[in-house]
Amino acid sequence: MKTQGKKAIIMVEDVYNDYEFIYPYYRLLEAGMEVQVVGPEAGKTYAGKSGTSATSTLSADKADAADFDVLIIPGGYAPDHMRRHRSMVDLVQNMVEQDKVVGAICHAGWMLASAKVLQGRRMTSFFAIKDDMVHAGAEWTDEEVVVDKKLVTSRTPDDLPAFMRSVLEVQA
Repeated sequence: MKTQGKKAIIMVEDVYNDYEFIYPYYRLLEAGMEVQVVGPEAGKTYAGKSGTSATSTLSADKADAADFDVLIIPGGYAPDHMRRHRSMVDLVQNMVEQDKVVGAICHAGWMLASAKVLQGRRMTSFFAIKDDMVHAGAEWTDEEVVVDKKLVTSRTPDDLPAFMRSVLEVQA
């Protein structure tokens, strides 16, 4: 598998969607990737919406996009917290600018909008943030998964199998 030995980031902040964090985390590990959990602070434990917790292994200001191949942004309300930290937004922007695989599900589109990487890009998200995505320049569509170059987006936890299948295919 072409993902063996690759490095991935999964972002974290309080009120993340538990499924949208846990499912990608384990799929990336299963694919043979080294996974770093990146939050605003290293070593901090963040709470999921449904009661799980995740501890960051690296802070966003110490994460260099050049060192990673894939970035996953889970949804929930966490993206609204993530985008309040310049280092988190810069990391997303740098990953896109360096043509790395970036996966965003549900409300994670907020991070893409804050990173100013949606102009002219085709994407999907949770329907409630459609207007935000369109105002940020995206061509929004209601599909299970949308792949635009190396940007992979999905709508809800129900889309996770197609989302991660696409992330791993784009990475390969």
